[in-house]
Amino acid sequence: MICAANMGSTLQGRKALVLYGSETGNAQDVAEELGRITERLRFDTDIAELNNVTLKQLLQHSVVLVSISTTGQGDLPANSQAFWRALRSTRLRPGCLQQVKFASFGLGDTSYPKFNWAHRKLYNRLIQLGAQPICDRGESDEQHPEGVDGSFLPWSTKLRQRLLEVYPLGKEIEPIPDDVLLNPKWLLDLADPSLPRGLIGAGAEIPTSISNGLELEVPPSDLLDISGGLRANIVSNERLTPPSHWQDVRHFILDASGYHPYVPGDVVAIYPKNFPTDVEEFLKIMNWDSMADTPLRFVPSSPNVPSTSRLPILHITSTTRITLRSLLTNHLDIMSIPRRSFFSQLAHFTNDEFHRERLLEFTDPQYIDELYDYTTRPRRSILEVLQEFESVQIPWQRVCSIIPTMRARQFSIASAQPPSAKEEDHTRIELLIAIVKYRTVIKRIRQGVCTRYIASLQPGQQISVTLQRGGLGVTKTETEKPVVMVGPGTGVAPMRSLIYQRKQWRQELGRSPDDQLKDILFFGCRNAEADFFFKDEWEGLKATGVPLDVIPAFSRDQRQKVYVQDLVRQYSARVYDTLANKDGLVYICGSSGKMPQAVREALIEAFQNEGGMSREDAEAYLIGMEKSGRYKQETW
Repeated sequence: MICAANMGSTLQGRKALVLYGSETGNAQDVAEELGRITERLRFDTDIAELNNVTLKQLLQHSVVLVSISTTGQGDLPANSQAFWRALRSTRLRPGCLQQVKFASFGLGDTSYPKFNWAHRKLYNRLIQLGAQPICDRGESDEQHPEGVDGSFLPWSTKLRQRLLEVYPLGKEIEPIPDDVLLNPKWLLDLADPSLPRGLIGAGAEIPTSISNGLELEVPPSDLLDISGGLRANIVSNERLTPPSHWQDVRHFILDASGYHPYVPGDVVAIYPKNFPTDVEEFLKIMNWDSMADTPLRFVPSSPNVPSTSRLPILHITSTTRITLRSLLTNHLDIMSIPRRSFFSQLAHFTNDEFHRERLLEFTDPQYIDELYDYTTRPRRSILEVLQEFESVQIPWQRVCSIIPTMRARQFSIASAQPPSAKEEDHTRIELLIAIVKYRTVIKRIRQGVCTRYIASLQPGQQISVTLQRGGLGVTKTETEKPVVMVGPGTGVAPMRSLIYQRKQWRQELGRSPDDQLKDILFFGCRNAEADFFFKDEWEGLKATGVPLDVIPAFSRDQRQKVYVQDLVRQYSARVYDTLANKDGLVYICGSSGKMPQAVREALIEAFQNEGGMSREDAEAYLIGMEKSGRYKQETW
């Protein structure tokens, strides 16, 4: 083997830049996996959000790898919009990026009409400016049975091969083997080395609250320091469904300090916390009890780590003092389903040969079905994995490079702002949230990390949230046209916001109610008596002259199940008249997957049956609606 000094000189200038555009964190996960691939191929690797780099920086790296998801109506995520604007500048000359070699991977969902459009737009623009792809572009589909890994694993294998072909290491240098642990750029260390490790700091007590006369353990109520965050007071957290109903759905009302305008389709991001019992269990199985509350800080793992390198935790700086308890409570997602890379990391921290072999099996692409059956199918959490592989002992210094970070969860706003909102000292925001709680195939109760946290919140409490722009692109000028809304379940939340907003805009424009431009809401739920959300409000709006018809589908109130797509077919003549004759718009919100595809098919059939169109012409008409912004979808 070549000596280390010569290796350094041989590899000098071998730099990889891994960029990501992500809304929910999946594209970031892919970027981090790409970063591990390039590091093992001995690239000096930087990972960053697209918005955090300039076009000039692309030219300073041997290869640029991009991971990007698609959001809204084929848009780029918020953390890549600034980069996209720079890339689209008319000042850029053709060929200005001809020195850039790149590869890209897109994360999409085939239930959306504009599948992977953000990736394709970015890829095509890079090609247009002269950038040279070293590998075919990769694309994943969230509807794939094996998730992102179903397409990412074969693509990343091909990418690794192409990187070695384009950037050969030389005869005496080998890639870093998979069984060698990569060093993270940042490690945890004692904030004050003179303090004893077992020093207990403030906040070590487990907080409790009283609910229905029972002592209920809840996460601490301290506010998180979120960049761009808003302080929100909880006004109400009311269950709308009966206690006997299978699902707990909340009408969650917040008052955020100050005036913050929003429109239908915008979302609120809520930052969850882990529960003290789970944190205590994690500390216990890792044998970290004695130093759970010792002040810590981040330090670079080597002198070569630049000070500008991204820290593992987004909202923490290198000078912030933290503890293992606060990290596990506020910042690390110990209750999430582990990814494949998690098992490869764990294999380094056990002396049990059977456990090590078992962990490595989960990283083998040929056992992807087994990994799915162990993690995704039963929704097994990271904490549960560590409980089962009790021989694993993660060094606390490395915990932030092994456990994924806690990410905010987005919820569509269900309210509209009144005309007097600018004069208020707060912004009222209403949400409709289904609390995730169910029993899995292994008969264990699972709860959503964020909705479990939300369910524990009480009126009068404060939390940190961020207000984010959505992808529906609703404008005031669209009030002149009627709309067809499809919003089953909690998908009715943005529809409710739209209905109230259109009412206000009509009043501001001086428009009187017009039955010729009547809006339609197709709403779907299980039972008329259990989960017909906002039923009384719809009746009240109709009584005040709002041009709106709410047509509900109750799937379980009769022998034959009825869904929203069935109602679109049943009312096809009216749907066709609204869309084709009156130039109306369609909004579809709710669960991704089968529902949007079924509604789309029902619309095509309506154009065929009512408009006398051929199948080809009906599909072309719908595509035309998409291109002109008259067909909009926001599903999750």
